[in-house]
Amino acid sequence: MVLTLDRPSLRTDAALKPPLKWAGGKRWLVEHVRPYWEQFRDRRYVEPFCGGLAMALGLQPGYALLNDMNAHLINFYRHLQDGLQLDILTGHDNDRQVYLQRRERFNALIHANACYGNESAQLFYFLNKTGYNGLCRFNKKGEFNVPFGKYKRINYREEAFPEYSQALAEWRFVSGDFEQVGVRSGDFIYADPPYDVPFVQYSSYGFNWADQERLAGWLAAHDGPVILSNQATPRIMELYHDYGYVTKELPAPRRISCNGNRTPAVEVLAFKNIRV
Repeated sequence: MVLTLDRPSLRTDAALKPPLKWAGGKRWLVEHVRPYWEQFRDRRYVEPFCGGLAMALGLQPGYALLNDMNAHLINFYRHLQDGLQLDILTGHDNDRQVYLQRRERFNALIHANACYGNESAQLFYFLNKTGYNGLCRFNKKGEFNVPFGKYKRINYREEAFPEYSQALAEWRFVSGDFEQVGVRSGDFIYADPPYDVPFVQYSSYGFNWADQERLAGWLAAHDGPVILSNQATPRIMELYHDYGYVTKELPAPRRISCNGNRTPAVEVLAFKNIRV
């Protein structure tokens, strides 16, 4: 049975920008995915790796189920839904000592298992804006360890986020392994897992090749429309073809190091149950 929705998807003149800086964001990819999403706008939209929300905010589904293994990120989004207030900002925030003090406080909340409240959400926003290059990285102890960013100027948000509260009102945020997300028959799934590259410590759990294989198989078994995006490494291409995905390669707006040279990266979109 395929479940569809009787409430039209949210449409506005312009999609909201992601509220966080996020390495590997997919704003550039939205227009490549949109034509396929438009065929299924009556479906529930599901992202097992929602990251910086660029794709969801760009496509603007009315109903969405959004998951990420990074529980601190999901905590931020849940508070964003409730109109997060940024009470900790002081006007002297872009300072290395302030950054280190707040990073230490954030990690103390992690160790105290008290890292899913409003204070943690505010600290996560501050660390994201102030830390180096929008990175989100944790060590094996689960501690946030991104260094200070040294930006000359940061435009911190100084009020609540009412526009996000409205846009995210019918979106459900969860955190866990992708197989436990709660996908239903007929859901439209867009999955953007961590790339098949050496750096995988995006959360304290990591994401390795066995996870790439497990994800490809899990999505291949879904009966609804599926789009996967990843870096088009040789073994990723072989994996997706082995599971019967139709693939499309795109030039990506980034470069990768290859034997000392900086060469353009190639992105792959892999499709299941969609006419390409």
